Amino acid sequence: MSAHSNSSSWRTYFAVWIALLVGTYITYKAAFLDLGPFNAAVALTIATTKALLVALFFMHLRGASEKLLKLVVIGTVFFLLILLALSMADYGTRAWS
Repeated sequence: MSAHSNSSSWRTYFAVWIALLVGTYITYKAAFLDLGPFNAAVALTIATTKALLVALFFMHLRGASEKLLKLVVIGTVFFLLILLALSMADYGTRAWS
């Protein structure tokens, strides 16, 4: 019982699930809008918000210790930097002719 005493209620899970569905619908509708150079920024903002909801509520990071949160943030930034470095390496070595 003590392992689940800090977990959220079913109502909270349902509300987050509805928010994720609404975020998915907004992503779908935003794909048809011509926002010029801001298309990627809007899509990434929506995706980041949805990932934050999943991490906070479904992965139980909302009530976690500060050390665990620091570990998650550092790991996330580390892997993001690896992804960006590899993407830029690929982009920089393409033949454009």
